[in-house]
Amino acid sequence: MLSLVYRLVGGLFCLLMVLVRADLSKDVELLVLRHENQVVRRRVGGRPRWDHADRLWLTALSRLFHRCRWAEVFPVTPATILRWHRHLVARKWTFTDRRRPGRPGTRRPVKALVVRMARENPTWGHRRIRGELARLGYPIAASTVWEILHAAGISPAPRRAGPTWRQFLTAQAHAIIACDFLVVETVLLKRLYVLVFIEHGTRRLHLAGVTAHPTGAWTVQQARNLIMDLGERIAGLRFVIHDRDPLFTSMFREVFTSEGLRDITTLLRTPRMNAICERGIGTLRRELLDRILILKERHLARVLQEYLVHYNGHRPHQSRCQRPPDIATQPSRDVTELDDLRSIRRKPVVAGMIGEYHHAA
Repeated sequence: MLSLVYRLVGGLFCLLMVLVRADLSKDVELLVLRHENQVVRRRVGGRPRWDHADRLWLTALSRLFHRCRWAEVFPVTPATILRWHRHLVARKWTFTDRRRPGRPGTRRPVKALVVRMARENPTWGHRRIRGELARLGYPIAASTVWEILHAAGISPAPRRAGPTWRQFLTAQAHAIIACDFLVVETVLLKRLYVLVFIEHGTRRLHLAGVTAHPTGAWTVQQARNLIMDLGERIAGLRFVIHDRDPLFTSMFREVFTSEGLRDITTLLRTPRMNAICERGIGTLRRELLDRILILKERHLARVLQEYLVHYNGHRPHQSRCQRPPDIATQPSRDVTELDDLRSIRRKPVVAGMIGEYHHAA
């Protein structure tokens, strides 16, 4: 009974307040209620979402009410309305050309140069890179170099993870020669063995010999013939790489060690340790041997000799900036010469399977 009487008395007081309220106050309260209904209708799930237009509208209507009555009319707290108003004022005085406080940021070309130096010189730390930049005319702080390297995922310490296989082989390529056996099946299913050598620095490919019955003595003789063919170039080599084939006997290794080369034997089932030679053999198969039927040993030797002339003298290589192994520099030509395609001539080689293109004389 007391609760019922309390609610009736509260309702009577609310009715008296509505009767004595001014018309403007009633209209504003109706506008607030209507807008609140619109927000509730837009609700998809959960609590209502107020966008910037809703906040602006409620903030404007709050000026027509006394602050003590905000809790009775608005569905939000007074602190929320005041926070909305502060955000509107802050957005009003936010300029697009406002600069960030502190020193200016490092330019992108300088950042790219820092990352490039770190990747090309794995032993350089952030202070060494800073000194090189200062010598080039880009004085920046060591802490800035540290931050650039850290953001790029590179350790600023001088000793990083160490050189990769690609970096190591590239640095030692001029002093490495590798060899391996290539197996070819003839038309009559007779198996032939081809011993090939490849120089890492120039990608020059050497055909050591072709035989149907390879032996240790035959392999040693082919190694001696190769050293005679290399001549003075053997002095620039330091390492010879091959797998654990039994044909590479101790006498075979002695032939190269007597010339000052260090013998390196790859691990079992790790062809990537002799990757360049494996890729050279793969090129031989894709471009030649998979497209021709071999009759006998002499036929295979003649075909391989013709292909090696093309491979070493004409075929471009990505690792040599599209230059063949026997050509030190790429001849420069004007691009406008390509306007007349009739000046380009095709020369078929290796039984016409491969074409070499040249400018007409």
